[in-house]
Formats: sequence, C-alpha cells, structure tokens
Amino acid sequence: MIDIIKNRIKQGYRTSAYPDADPGLPERFRGRPVLRPELCVAGCAACVEACPTQAISAPLTIDLGRCLFCHECAAACPSGAVAFGKDHRLAAGRRDDLRVTSDEARLAESLGDEMRRLFGRSLKLRQVSAGGCGACEAELTALGNVVFDLSRFGIQFVASPRHADGLLITGPVTRNMSEALRIAYAAVPTPRIVIAAGACAISGGPFIGSEDHLGGAVSTVPVDLFIPGCPPHPFTILDGLLRLLGRL
Repeated sequence: MIDIIKNRIKQGYRTSAYPDADPGLPERFRGRPVLRPELCVAGCAACVEACPTQAISAPLTIDLGRCLFCHECAAACPSGAVAFGKDHRLAAGRRDDLRVTSDEARLAESLGDEMRRLFGRSLKLRQVSAGGCGACEAELTALGNVVFDLSRFGIQFVASPRHADGLLITGPVTRNMSEALRIAYAAVPTPRIVIAAGACAISGGPFIGSEDHLGGAVSTVPVDLFIPGCPPHPFTILDGLLRLLGRL
C-alpha cells in the first residue's frame, strides 16, 4: 500500500485541463483532413481508388462519416492534395456537415434552450453496441479514466435506457441488433437524444457493402450528433458532447 501511495504521488495530477487548455494529442494523431484541391492532378484518381470505404469523391471531397483515418489516401496522392492535420474537432449535428471540401469546419451546434436546460448540467447516456468490433467501446471506457474524467462534466453512462437521457450508439447496426436498438430507443424517456460514435455507427465503416448491416444508426433511429473516427479519440468524443450541450 505504501508503494502504491508513493507511486501515485510521483505521478502527480493526471486529469487533462481540456477544454481550458490544449488536449496535447500525440504526434501520430490523425485529425481533420487538410485538403488542397488546387494541387490535384487532372484525371488523377489515386486517392479515390486507395480509399477502402469510398469516403473520397471528385471533386476532392472526404466524407468523415465513412473515413477510417487510415491514411491510405494521403499515401497514394502524388501531389500532396490530401493530408491529415491535428484538429480533433470532428463531431457534427448534421450528416451533410461531415463532408469536407475545404479547411472550414462545420462543427456540432448546441441543443435548443429547453434541451440545454434539461441536459446541460447532467446527461445520462445508455451505450448500445450494435455490432461493433469493440474499439469504439474501448475509447468510451477510457473516458471514465483519470485522464479524461467524463463525470466532471456531469456526463455519465448508465445501465438501463429507462434511466437514460439518450443513447450513444457504436457499431454498424447489424440486422440482428436493429430490433434491440429500437427497443432501447423506445425505452428512453422523452425528450431524448441519440449520438452515433464511430464510422460504423454513422455509415457502416469498414463493413460498407456487407449485407449483414443496415448502414449505421440512422437506418433505425434519428441521430442528433455524429462523431467520426475509427475509433474516435476520447477528446473527439468529449468535444462533440460538450458542443452538443452548449459547454464549448
């Protein structure tokens, strides 16, 4: 026990100062794409062909709802027209806002006044894994650790949709999970919110083209917030949640 206490003192204060300070993301972090269409070579489709989820289309556009942030497009682009920056702010309230054509970021907007009054200081979410691989779920679990400490913002995950203010969905919504998702949604008291986290929950992600999924959460329930990534970083998730609640 003494050794544990000594080690804890040595570690010091570990909770991130975000959002009051820069999140301090690692050098290898891949955030919002940086597109320079003026560098595109006429007739070149290398980036389009390299993308495993058809997230890129011409004229140069990246759909963050499909993007896996795998870097294959940037590696294939011969002119440097596609790159990935360090901006962790990716969440949007509308599906169309995830289609990137320039450096302008169309970020999530806050809920209406009444919804902010209800959920702005205390938000309870039921997480539903609708066929995911476990990566997004792992990042959501990380939000509860000492570094991110989600509960300091009044946001918590609960065990039952009947005790929740909304759902946070991961996974591509497989056919076997669609009815369970509908039941969970119906069990959440109104008014309620729905969040789709990860490329799978937004569009199907790497499972696009498979007959065993329905194409994301919007196939089954209405969605109020889309958080891209495969998986999304905890700071990306946190940024989206705080923007939705009008805290940023």
